[in-house]
Amino acid sequence: MGAQQRIYRRRIRSVQATKKITKAMELIASSRIVKAQQRLDASLPYLQHLMSAINAAATGAADIASHPLMANPMDRAKAAVLVITADRGMAGAYSANTLRDAEALYANLRESDVTAIPYVVGRKGVAYYRFRERAIGGEYTGFTDQPSYADAKAIAADLLNAFNTPVEEGGVDEIHIVYTHFINMGTQEVRIRRVLPLEVVDEVVTVESSSEAVPLYEFEPDVESVLDALLPRYIEHSVYSALLMSAASEHAARRRAMKSATDNAEELIRTLTRQANQARQAEITQEISEIVGGADALAAS
Repeated sequence: MGAQQRIYRRRIRSVQATKKITKAMELIASSRIVKAQQRLDASLPYLQHLMSAINAAATGAADIASHPLMANPMDRAKAAVLVITADRGMAGAYSANTLRDAEALYANLRESDVTAIPYVVGRKGVAYYRFRERAIGGEYTGFTDQPSYADAKAIAADLLNAFNTPVEEGGVDEIHIVYTHFINMGTQEVRIRRVLPLEVVDEVVTVESSSEAVPLYEFEPDVESVLDALLPRYIEHSVYSALLMSAASEHAARRRAMKSATDNAEELIRTLTRQANQARQAEITQEISEIVGGADALAAS
């Protein structure tokens, strides 16, 4: 075997080994997407009913605008931005897209003279801000592909603590979440959501517009106490839902990236195999030419 042919065969073996890794990662990501979707579907009904209860309580409150989690400040100064990225790579532009939209949000806030303080989930985001030597309000790593409610509760506690702290003492006026919304296996999009101050929409439902009975609530001991209990749970579950959405999107992005890598590896193997065959054919042709030339020289002598 000639030197050129050995080089091609060595490269083919190397690409085949890489292909096995990317194929395995693609299969793992595919299995984890299903589990992430199941967890996400299980969490959404609770959030919907929780929001419905908050709307009902807010409608019955005497002065809802005075509640600390719903009061819009006259002069906005600082905003906490929760940016959800991935702990690991091999997921295409998943983390880069989230960070890009977060930067766009920072630019919009700066135009309104609002200082943005990032709270970052995922090692990719933490590395991004550390490399640029930018201050981080909080960093959370090690669970992006399988987040738990305890993780969301810890993040929400830090955000609520910053929101309840006066701006003069390092607090914030509002909280935003930048995450990747999972639509389906092939489509995910980055979304920006403001979770605090909470905007409650009072929907008027009439008998003509709805066939369902409108529930009538009585809150004990009072509406304000119920809101004090419900709103922190709403923030925790909003963070949890964003983490679950991002986890499902991360697995989908990784599956898509690994499938693309596997397809590219197969195409490269075909190209290298063709080049190796051409090199082998050239070597055989050269050997035949040398034999024929030697035989002619012997015959002439």
